[in-house]
Amino acid sequence: MLSIKNVSKKYSNGFTALSDFNLEVESGVIGLLGANGAGKSTLMKMIATISKPSQGHIYWNGQDIHKNGDVLRQDLGYLPQEFGVFPNLNAVEFLNYMAALKGMNMRIAKNRIEELIDLLNLSDAAKRSIGSYSGGMRQRIGIAQALLNDPKILVVDEPTVGLDPNERMNFRNLINGLSKDRIVLLSTHIVSDVESAAEKIALMNKGKLICFCKNEELLTSLQGNVWECLVDETELNKIKNKYITGNITRRSEGMLIRVISEIQPSQNAIIVQPTLEDAYIYYTARKSGESNE
Repeated sequence: MLSIKNVSKKYSNGFTALSDFNLEVESGVIGLLGANGAGKSTLMKMIATISKPSQGHIYWNGQDIHKNGDVLRQDLGYLPQEFGVFPNLNAVEFLNYMAALKGMNMRIAKNRIEELIDLLNLSDAAKRSIGSYSGGMRQRIGIAQALLNDPKILVVDEPTVGLDPNERMNFRNLINGLSKDRIVLLSTHIVSDVESAAEKIALMNKGKLICFCKNEELLTSLQGNVWECLVDETELNKIKNKYITGNITRRSEGMLIRVISEIQPSQNAIIVQPTLEDAYIYYTARKSGESNE
């Protein structure tokens, strides 16, 4: 079990990146969802023992990871947002190097690398230099190095940024296949990533945890409060100033807008099924005080 207890992170310039953050997870894919600057990467670095909390504690199976980091590191796989590679090495050479850094038995590492190369569909490119890889292939190499020690907790920070739609879909499918009997912490600001991969979502805003629940619970909380209406541009501005609004689509007959409100925002508004994007917009906007409703 990973337990985050009353964790805050304040930097020397006075900026508070995390404030009194609490979370407990046992297994499965957990999506950390929030805008850039919400504190996700700060939290990831602390879980990976790269950074320490200003206040509070993080426990792995009951032990404080910042008093005894080795207790977590032996169970940890980490793919940071900025993942560097040696472009002149091929995949096998790079993974051998990473296995040596992790202190793995090289006979065990050899078998593990073969398994991962096959699992991540890199067999055809295993002897090519990594510098020739696409963004999606580099991310797969990043996941491979994170999985070398068969970790019980896998931390991936903004893994699909810069990937094209097909690569993003493949990556989400891969994450789904890795979640059995381990914790996968997936940090992202891309709603579709957590919608398709995460079993639970920790919604973050400005360094604070807004809620932690299953996807379905978030959607249920907005049932009957999400509307679509077709308006002209004059009415559009009035609605945007009064209500929490989501996606806006230009149509030949006007602007189709999604509105999150307990009351009907206009006479022609109809109730529609909420999406995770609606929930994300609603809870972050409400917490930020951006709604006049």
